[in-house]
Amino acid sequence: MQTGNENRPFLLPGALFAKNGDYVITTVLGSCIAVCLWDQALKRGGMNHYKLPLWNGDGLPSPKFGNIAIEKLIEQMLSFGCQKRNMKAKVFGGAAVIKSASGLLNVGERNIEVCKDLLARERIPIAASDVGGEQSRKILFNTADGAILMKKAKPQ
Repeated sequence: MQTGNENRPFLLPGALFAKNGDYVITTVLGSCIAVCLWDQALKRGGMNHYKLPLWNGDGLPSPKFGNIAIEKLIEQMLSFGCQKRNMKAKVFGGAAVIKSASGLLNVGERNIEVCKDLLARERIPIAASDVGGEQSRKILFNTADGAILMKKAKPQ
């Protein structure tokens, strides 16, 4: 799901946004991951926001899972002329914002690993990242120039 005005979409968990045009996409992340893909030749980009690392095959495939969200974001960008060889990724999130979340589940860490593995398999380099830690992040991604503004929450 996404909210916000037409040129400034806000991504909720499980959403992605990639359209041909200039946008400033915003999201807020804890243990979730946002992958920002940018085609440096076309100067176009998109972002996803996923909550869990892998879809287990139950129910419908949803972009709330990393393996589905990354695949769908790439597909969406290819649909309006982007090419994988021109894409760079910027990756954010994967924090252990709730102390107990760093226990057995390690959702943030697993989300980071899935992202790195899938982007490597797709041969899309990670140009920048800020992942892990214990602080949530707010991300603004300008699809016209690939610029990212990131603000971390104050430590609790």
